[in-house]
Amino acid sequence: MATFTPGVQPKEASREKGLRTGALGLVSSVVIGVASTAPAYSLAATLFFVVAAVGLKSPLVAVLAFVPMLLCSIGFSELNKADPDCGTTFIWSTRAFGPALGWAGGWATVAADILVMGSLAQVAGQYGFFLFQGPGSSIGANASGGWVLLVGVLWIVAMTYICYRGIELSARFQRVLLSIEVVMLMVMSVTALVRVFVSSPPGALHPSLSWLSPSHLPLSAFVSGIILMLFIYWGWDTALSVNEETADKSRTPGRAGIISTILLLFTYGIVILAVQSFAGVGDKGVGLTNPDHQFDVLSVTGSAIFGNSGFGTVLSRLLILMVLSSAAASTQTTILPAARTTLSMAAYRALPQQFAKVSPRYLTPTVSTIVVGAASVALYIPLNFISGGNPIADGVAAIGLYIAFYYGLTAFACAWYYRSTFTSSARNLWMRGILPFLGGVIMYAAGFYSLQSDWVASNSYTSWTVPGLHWQVGGIFIIAALAALAGIASFAYMRVTAPAFFRRQTLSRATVVRIPELEL
Repeated sequence: MATFTPGVQPKEASREKGLRTGALGLVSSVVIGVASTAPAYSLAATLFFVVAAVGLKSPLVAVLAFVPMLLCSIGFSELNKADPDCGTTFIWSTRAFGPALGWAGGWATVAADILVMGSLAQVAGQYGFFLFQGPGSSIGANASGGWVLLVGVLWIVAMTYICYRGIELSARFQRVLLSIEVVMLMVMSVTALVRVFVSSPPGALHPSLSWLSPSHLPLSAFVSGIILMLFIYWGWDTALSVNEETADKSRTPGRAGIISTILLLFTYGIVILAVQSFAGVGDKGVGLTNPDHQFDVLSVTGSAIFGNSGFGTVLSRLLILMVLSSAAASTQTTILPAARTTLSMAAYRALPQQFAKVSPRYLTPTVSTIVVGAASVALYIPLNFISGGNPIADGVAAIGLYIAFYYGLTAFACAWYYRSTFTSSARNLWMRGILPFLGGVIMYAAGFYSLQSDWVASNSYTSWTVPGLHWQVGGIFIIAALAALAGIASFAYMRVTAPAFFRRQTLSRATVVRIPELEL
């Protein structure tokens, strides 16, 4: 029902989209939020670069990067109480700032999800061969191999099908995958710390409180480490994207998002501390800055932790299964928010109406889910055939700008949307205003720094030379810019074909005063 206030525009009622309501509880929502970040995959793909940037200070950076994520998750939670819509950033930013910024936030969400899918599929393909043939197998080690590409494509298709079949099946599948992942991460961490204190392997370091001190850490290195860690934390907002399918949808998804960030802090803190203690930060052997292992830190370090004989071999293979299951979980939970964002955008006439179709049998988005899967495949295949570098890695790095943009935009939307309620209580001032606003400021500062850095060709694995000028532009910047241009073209097309949505006004501040108070 619309909320009317004399003299101001009424709030438009949230639109029912035909999704299965009440299918998820708090535990399932938390599982989806944590699984979407893919802790094992994220660490395997990023830890080398974090340690290369900040050295022994990586546990400190892991803790500090948690802060803006927590602040932004508070903003997501507060907005979800007012309007539990699966469009999340898209619809909330539209209500706060108008359709143009809202549409941009929705596009950024979808762009980030599709850009990361190539890396997830590549890891799934490689580790599928590692699992059966062992680490370093000739097929799995060939990142651009046709067999790896085929398995990666089939992986995306399989995860798309599971998402199509229903949110409950997706949640059950996620519980199994996340259980494997968390158990193996904890087993590896405990084993590593025991070996450090009992046998002191070569290169091992005893944990020190100085690792949590910011002293002797250059500002540029600190900022670079924070940006890398933001990617590792990214994904918990999937718990909010399935809000319309969650029991007590105004409160449970927000709680799940906040709990997910806290659980990720705990997981990353323990694993990074343990792995760094065991392997050290050297560039030889299993050292975390050995360039030979930059995209595969966990499996190499894990093999050294568990050993290569007897039960250790079994655990090493389980570790490979862990990274594989992590990539699988994240592939699936990346499709979920992208499909639901496009579903919501179509429901409000911001995308073609075909995207709003829902399966009458499974009560899931049909066209949206299939298009997200197809777009991921369409991007993943050509990235495999670009020579001279690693464009898939650049595609992953490019999403940092989009993460910062839509997380920060949502945090600012919370502060602006609720601005008339700040004086009603100290809680409202902090939870709806100060804390989300600070989260948005940190995100945008990180995004601005990332934009400056991504332009430099030496910071990317691929580059492009501007014809006639001999300027080299980093592949990260090129991929981010192409995604933005595709968004601008889509925006211009929708303004012509669906002008009604773009003529809407933002909500008046008087409207939000009448939103009922809800406790965290």
